[in-house]
This record gives sequence, C-alpha cells and structure tokens, in this order.
Amino acid sequence: MSGLGMGPDGKLYITTAIDYVNAYPHLGHLYEKVCADIIARWNRLNGRDVFFLTGTDENAAKNERAAREAGLEVKEFIDRNARRFQELCEAFNISNDDFIRTTEERHRRVSQLIFRKIFENGDIYKSSYKGLYCYGCEEYKVEKDLVDGKCPEHGTEPEFIEEECYFFRLSKYEKPVLELIEKNRFIIPEKRMQEILTRIRTEGLKDLAVSRSRISWGVDVPFDPKHKIYVWVDALINYVSALGYPDGEKYRKYWPADVHLIGKGINWFHSVIWPAILLACGIPLPKHILVHGYITIGGEKLSKSKGTAVDPFKLLDKYEVDAVRYFLARDIPFFEDGDFTEKALMERVNGELVGNIGNFIHRTLTLVWNLCGGEVPKPQDYEKDEECLSFLEKIRRLPTAMRERFENYEIDKALKEVADFAIECNKFLQVKEPWKTKDPNALYICVNAVRTLAIVLRPYVPSSSEKIWKMLNLEGLPEDYGWDSAGELAIKPRHKVSKPEIVFTKIKTP
Repeated sequence: MSGLGMGPDGKLYITTAIDYVNAYPHLGHLYEKVCADIIARWNRLNGRDVFFLTGTDENAAKNERAAREAGLEVKEFIDRNARRFQELCEAFNISNDDFIRTTEERHRRVSQLIFRKIFENGDIYKSSYKGLYCYGCEEYKVEKDLVDGKCPEHGTEPEFIEEECYFFRLSKYEKPVLELIEKNRFIIPEKRMQEILTRIRTEGLKDLAVSRSRISWGVDVPFDPKHKIYVWVDALINYVSALGYPDGEKYRKYWPADVHLIGKGINWFHSVIWPAILLACGIPLPKHILVHGYITIGGEKLSKSKGTAVDPFKLLDKYEVDAVRYFLARDIPFFEDGDFTEKALMERVNGELVGNIGNFIHRTLTLVWNLCGGEVPKPQDYEKDEECLSFLEKIRRLPTAMRERFENYEIDKALKEVADFAIECNKFLQVKEPWKTKDPNALYICVNAVRTLAIVLRPYVPSSSEKIWKMLNLEGLPEDYGWDSAGELAIKPRHKVSKPEIVFTKIKTP
C-alpha cells in the first residue's frame, strides 16, 4: 500500500513535532525538519498543494525551569530560544509554510476552545493526581516506566507530585483508538504500530491528568484560571490552531493532516492521546503518524539534558548546508536509529556526493563546454547502440524506482537509488570515452542524465539542484516540469549550457 497516495483534493498537510525551547536546537531537531522538508519538496514536485508546518512548544514547565536556571525572565528566554529554531529552518533551507509558536494568541485561543469543548461534552472532570512526573518528558510516570528509578529517555529521576487537576476520560476512547491503529496503516512503520498496540492491550487506557495547578507558566484552563492546561494537550492542538480551527480557510483546505512526522519517543502522545482528543471534539483524524528513529552518538541518543547534543549551526562553520542535508538523509536509516560522526559525514560527502554525483555532473558539462562550445550535440542513431539504450532505460526507470521508495516513506533508500544511478552514469561515460571519441550520442544522453539528477536531487539538496539547473541553462525550476519528467530526454540538440562550475565541494580532512 502506498504511504503517500494523493487524495482526490491533491493536497498534502505535513507537520513536524514542535520543539521544546528549554535549550537551543540540536542535530536531532534538524534531522526531523530535513526529513519533513524532503517529503514536502517531493510532493511539490508531484504537483501537490503542500502545507508544511513546524514550530516550538513554549508552554512546558521545563521551559520555565530552564529560564530560571539561566537567570532570565521566562518570556525573554523563550523568545530568544524560539528565534534560534526559526533561524535553524532558514539556515538549512527548510521550506516550511508556517512556524507556530504556542505562546501566540492564535494558538492560545484554540487551545482553550478545544479544552472547553471537551469539558462541555462531559469528557473532562476534576479530581486529584498523586504520583511521579518526569519534567524531561512532561509526562506522568509509574514505576514500571523507570529503569533503576530513572526515566530511560532522560536518565533523570522523576519527581513526586500531588495536586488537584482536571482529567480527560481517555479510557472512554480505548476501543475507537485501538480500532484506528489496527487498520488504515495509521502508524508507520509496523514496528512502532505494534509497540503501541501491545501497550494498549496490556495496560488499557486510563484517564489522563490534563491540567497542572502548581505551575505559573502556560495556557489557563478557560473556566478555572488557577489551572494551566497540561502541556501535551496544549502542544498537540498546534496542528489545528496553525490552520485557524474551527473556521479558518486553511483548516477547511488542509485538515486532516496527511502526515504527522515525529520521533519514536513521542509516539504514544500522537498515536493515542491526540486521536482521543480529536474524537472527543468531533474533529476528523489525521491519516498517518510517521515515526522516525533517533540520531545517536556512540549509540547514545542526542540529549540536551545529557550534554550529548550536536549544535547544527557549528556544523555550518565547516560544511555546506547541502552536504549536511545529504548526509542526514543518506546515512541515518529513516525508521531506525543512526550514529553521527563527522568522519562518516566527510567520507559520505567526499566519496559519494563529490566523487560520484558531482564528478559526473562536472565531467559531462565540461566536456560539452570544451568539445562543443557549450552546445548540446545532435545524436545519431543512438537507438542502434545497446549501451546507449541500456543507459536510457536507467534514466527512464529512476523516477519510478524512487517513487516506490517515497510512497513508503523510505527517503534514505530513495537517495541510495540516486547514488547507484550516478555510478551507472560514470560507468557509461568511461565506456564511451567522449573526450577521445567526441561521441555525440554519449554527450547528448549524459547532459540529459545531468538534468535527471537535478530533478531527483531537488528534495534533498535544493540549492545545489538549482545550481545544476542554472548551469544547464534551463528555464524555471524543476517544480515547473514535475517529478516524472526526470525520466525524459527533455534537453534537445543545440541547446546551450552555461559554463560549468563546481557544484559540490570536497571537504578538506584535518
């Protein structure tokens, strides 16, 4: 079954998780945004009307704590850190259409509206909570959730809290949530779906505390301002508040979400609590929860609290934006954890992006420039040449092979198809030796293969793709021609290319 099948309306609404602003962004935050950006850009190339949302979760208790520790007013601290997440998107060429901050009035209003609606429907009631709370997860814990008394996600001991709070009747929605998850390929991949199903079948769904009375930062419960709305309820609502729920034009156009892209650590909130909230309000359910793995260092999850975070901005001091994007998409297995090292980044970029893909592009365009004055030669009976026909078939097949990968959200495997194709490109060039033979068929086909690469690389390395497009002296952008045109011989004889330049720069090793 396809994961990215286009609905009758031809739209795609994709979101990332919104990030806590208790510290500056790390590489894990960037990874999720790059993956979402790749999916969004691929869909645009396929003619879909895409709305891509990311943002920051600013009402968490741990944000308030971090501000106190930094000696700053909470709003000043949050504004500063949120700005850094916005700068991250700009620096790495993330094509989000909106950036939601949960301290914005447009969000606060909707958060309170939905909380009141659930209350008036009889699914929120007042009681008291006594137990453990992990501020890292912003989640209530029981003993079985802990390893040696500590949260396995953050390595910290949860605090015991006792307070009056409001509860959501999550238990009421156990059956419909279970039915949702069991069919419709709601959670992807299968492994993450089974984890959630096992937990529900083993533990059942218990009513959820959805307010806090001992914190001063957050969104007020609309009918009881002594309480703040529990951050996870408030945070999840961003996906509809950004669209102007209940009557905004964007809400009517884009909801329900096609893809909520999240890390595996917050699967429960998105796959269980979020659908239950929506069911309680009569809001249509999202189509897919897409769960990626973690970036690790030495097998350890990147963590701000554990001090194992990698600052993505510091990577830009040494590496080009598209080099980092390429590595993240290529080397981190999308549905699993993947280790990050700068050594691996340099090897992948130098050996593959520069030495394989970039090498073919530069060789081809330089040959056309030097041998033909930049004019694409007219082919001569290439249909009779078996090597040409074999290579042409590889060009035609590439966008289809990648589509199959994309439709199953295998963005890392789709990029491997590109790398493998570039190897075949270089082999063809070596066999034909146009620098010796001036073979017009080889040059004509190779120039078109460069165009193919410009299109299929567009979701991954957008700036470099545009640079290749301009060197080919083509009008518009790849999006104007569409994904499937990557398999066509669209550059015609006598077309003039521009003077070639280096597209991907080799990283100098220390």
